[in-house]
Amino acid sequence: MSEDDTLPPFLEGRTVLLIEDDGRIAEEIVGELTGRGFNVHHEETGNAGLDAAVKGEADVMVVDRLLPGCDGLSVIEAMRQQGIRAPVLVLSALSAVDDRVTGLKAGGDDYLTKPFAMEELVARIEALLRRPDDTRNTKLRTGPLEMDLIERRVWRDGREIDLLPREFRLLEYLMRRPGQVLTRSMLLEDVWQYRFIPRTNLVDVHIGKLRRKVDAPGEEPLIQSIRGTGFQLRVSD
Repeated sequence: MSEDDTLPPFLEGRTVLLIEDDGRIAEEIVGELTGRGFNVHHEETGNAGLDAAVKGEADVMVVDRLLPGCDGLSVIEAMRQQGIRAPVLVLSALSAVDDRVTGLKAGGDDYLTKPFAMEELVARIEALLRRPDDTRNTKLRTGPLEMDLIERRVWRDGREIDLLPREFRLLEYLMRRPGQVLTRSMLLEDVWQYRFIPRTNLVDVHIGKLRRKVDAPGEEPLIQSIRGTGFQLRVSD
């Protein structure tokens, strides 16, 4: 494992509760996460997983949707009803949009379809652990912008904005930090999940595309470039 595969210091030692009945997949996940510095607690059934979740020791949970006994979505719903707020990544072989929406509505925070790359699993776990505490809200409102996190839709003053997945994630990041100057390094680390900062204009290209969609002709520009630093979502109070 290279130095680029190690966790940022604030993530080292964080505990992951894995609820997965497929022994092969579970073994691969446990090996990958422990090798990166996470503490991993593994349960094979929904009931055992729920019992472990109630103890409140997990910082993030990875829950398979189809489990013996109590299925994954029922486990997540039960956890939320008991006030357990730790973020949950749902794993599933079901890839339809309706299935993803159902998983999120049950209380999941993210949804990953099997088969998946371990790099993506780790990146999504890290992203969940970086999120602010208010992420259980399913809608964001920042100035004239409104975002539905479940339906993955965005509006500005009632005008719907059609965004690609990366553009959606980038705008969500900006909306959660209005008025804050965000450097290119911050965006590469938190939106693209890079652990090193490459020489690239990737951020500028995506910001340009996003700005053209968010700031239509005649509308007040919201996404501002801060010379020599980065970008800012500037909205009126």
